[in-house]
Amino acid sequence: MSDFRMSGSIPLSARQPGQATTVVQVGSVAFGGPGVVLIGGPCAVEGRDQVIRAARAVREAGGVMLRGGAWKPRTSPYDFQGLGVEGLRHLVEAREATGLPFVTEVLDPRDVELVAAQADMLQIGSRSVQNFPLLREAGRSGKPVLLKRGMMTTVGEWLHAAEHVLAAGGRQVVFCERGIRTFEPSLRNTLDVGSVAVLREMTHFPVIVDPSHAAGSARFVAALARAAVAAGADGLLIETHPDPHAALSDAVQSLDPAQFGELAASCRAVARAVGRDL
Repeated sequence: MSDFRMSGSIPLSARQPGQATTVVQVGSVAFGGPGVVLIGGPCAVEGRDQVIRAARAVREAGGVMLRGGAWKPRTSPYDFQGLGVEGLRHLVEAREATGLPFVTEVLDPRDVELVAAQADMLQIGSRSVQNFPLLREAGRSGKPVLLKRGMMTTVGEWLHAAEHVLAAGGRQVVFCERGIRTFEPSLRNTLDVGSVAVLREMTHFPVIVDPSHAAGSARFVAALARAAVAAGADGLLIETHPDPHAALSDAVQSLDPAQFGELAASCRAVARAVGRDL
């Protein structure tokens, strides 16, 4: 992996010798500092009441940021695709109700300006990591970008995706490991915990982990989250829903508020063990 730095192919994201981690500020939330950032919320925004209830549960458990999909890139065109602009409006209302900044995914370069005008952070999802026009438009938006790893993306390709954001003018990128597709079917994806250690060496930008999409099952999310914190992740992106059984997207892997609180408590203990706060 050191060849990337030596070749100069990732000049904007490569960590130079002795360079400190760049702190990415999203409202009052700092990625890359001494604390581990806990983000929670539903996979998809389904309505005003649902997302505000989720946001309050996240805040009560010690979470500092809300996640929620207004637009959803579903494999089947017949599955729930999100509420779009209405969902974005509900996220704004949840922020006003709880004080939590929010991150939401943008799918189309034509929507970046609209979403950036409302969201605190733009998410580039795993299916869009090599949508280069979208990456460049997100970089031009001036907003912090949460860059998820594609399900079949190498670390090198992921770093180059970040370069597209940065070369277009972006200055704040947070990498998010969410599991990759392998031959092993026991979990939805294989969480590449090693990528956290590799990226912390390779790039000066923060690295967080989404254990929900890696696990694919609520009962395994907390264990993967603890592993991520132990490996040095700068944050966790967790799917939580007021009533997971009724969720229109990713119901099986979503935690209820009580489970989310238990995850937060157990990960807080791991964070203390490695000299960090959560």
